[in-house]
Amino acid sequence: MKRIAIVEDEVAIRENYKELLQQQGYSVQGYANRPAAMLAFNARLPDLAIIDIGLEAEIDGGFTLCQSLRSMSSSLPIIFLTARDSDFDTVCGLRLGADDYLSKDVSFPHLIARIAALFRRSELIGAATVEDNLIEHGKLTIDGNRIQVYWQQQPIELTVTEFWMVHAMAKHPGHVRSRQDLMKEAKIFVDDSTITSHVKRIRKKFLSSDKEFNCIDTVYGMGYRWDSVS
Repeated sequence: MKRIAIVEDEVAIRENYKELLQQQGYSVQGYANRPAAMLAFNARLPDLAIIDIGLEAEIDGGFTLCQSLRSMSSSLPIIFLTARDSDFDTVCGLRLGADDYLSKDVSFPHLIARIAALFRRSELIGAATVEDNLIEHGKLTIDGNRIQVYWQQQPIELTVTEFWMVHAMAKHPGHVRSRQDLMKEAKIFVDDSTITSHVKRIRKKFLSSDKEFNCIDTVYGMGYRWDSVS
């Protein structure tokens, strides 16, 4: 049974989501604040985490929690579910490593679909075969079995969503991949601006490893391309 953690300080909201998700067959644990959640996560990580941004006295406690979770696992699916729906907060959440960012206005069937998509992607990762999972182009190596990207033989810590986006671009260097292509490869359903935020974050992570990195081209009006020269 898949285990989902909900970190939400509003009791009624937390219990409502918990009950609805349990009806879908998930095992659900709820936490009211970041310290309580971290105490549990240090003992065992869930299979997916749904977190709010404001947690009791911590205005941005969810952001801090997301950072901590991402440092513990690069592959754990993380969804922000929050009333804070500004572009600034959305970009912050995605830059901190969340796989999805949803408003609390989202319908429950929509939330369930997003959760199911993230779990399907995890299952596909587990089913991947060896021969299809190693890509090498110049300084880039992608190990699909380990869900790990290396640049100049140094690991680049990407989220699962970011990994599949890099995989989609790099498996055919020089070919333009549209934002729809990247969404399909990453098994996510988001708007174009969210894809743009993911790509910006991917570039930043490569640049933190190599200041000369310049292998993701933006093809205006079309999408993105992995530089075939790299």
